[in-house]
Amino acid sequence: MGRTSDAKEKILTAAQSLIELRGYSALGVAEICKTAGVPKGSFYYFFESKEALALAVLDEHWAAQQRDWGRILRSEAEPLERLRQLFEETEAAQRAGQASCGSVSGCMFGNLTLELSNQTEAIRERLQQIFEAQVAMVEAVISEALARGEVTVSDTHEAARSVVAQLEGQVLFAKLYNNTSQLGALWLNCLALLGARAPEEPRVAV
Repeated sequence: MGRTSDAKEKILTAAQSLIELRGYSALGVAEICKTAGVPKGSFYYFFESKEALALAVLDEHWAAQQRDWGRILRSEAEPLERLRQLFEETEAAQRAGQASCGSVSGCMFGNLTLELSNQTEAIRERLQQIFEAQVAMVEAVISEALARGEVTVSDTHEAARSVVAQLEGQVLFAKLYNNTSQLGALWLNCLALLGARAPEEPRVAV
């Protein structure tokens, strides 16, 4: 049992790495198994198709990201501070990815949305569920900030959708230009979207 589950994990890890580097459509089962170091027959023991593998990769990637977002967005920090930390950790993750492989990998969910959402309904539905879960997590924090009078939005759900869309869009630009400085303005733009005041610059004595 341990060996079988180890082989499955190797396939998932290899698939995630290859999808992040090259996308999904160009990958073949043989290449995934070669990278994972497992026999090709192992693939079909665990996954009935490449689409089933893609869904499993999405689930595993979201489980990890959901833990990270939960740690940040459900912390004891003030609501806007939690959102700021989310933006900062997103930027740090993209910088780390660029340092390790030489290019900005972007967001797996965004990348697969662009590549596959018109090709397979199952993947489209899973991606919708993931983005809706992200929006719900952000909306909970915005609602707290609204109750404290720190933001001035009229619809917390639409505000959360805008925040997630901006985060996703800026990561897409960072990937397009292979430049993480595209992420630098994210937080101030988020404050503007929420109708929150930007932090005041310290005054210089004259």
